[in-house]
Amino acid sequence: MEDETRIFLVKIANSIAMILLWMMANVFFGIYKQLGFFDGAPTWKNWVYYILAIASLLWVIFYLVRKWKA
Repeated sequence: MEDETRIFLVKIANSIAMILLWMMANVFFGIYKQLGFFDGAPTWKNWVYYILAIASLLWVIFYLVRKWKA
């Protein structure tokens, strides 16, 4: 396999793995730990979960954009 093709496929595999890892972490904490749901008003744990979920999403997007531009 040519080097350029291998590098391209590794970028694709790393991108998919990073997105799946982010999704699994959010499913675990959001659904299994019940931090994504709230009854009535959100608690401080819900706020922290949503802030960290959005911050980590922005980090993943920044990481992927930087990786694909290189």
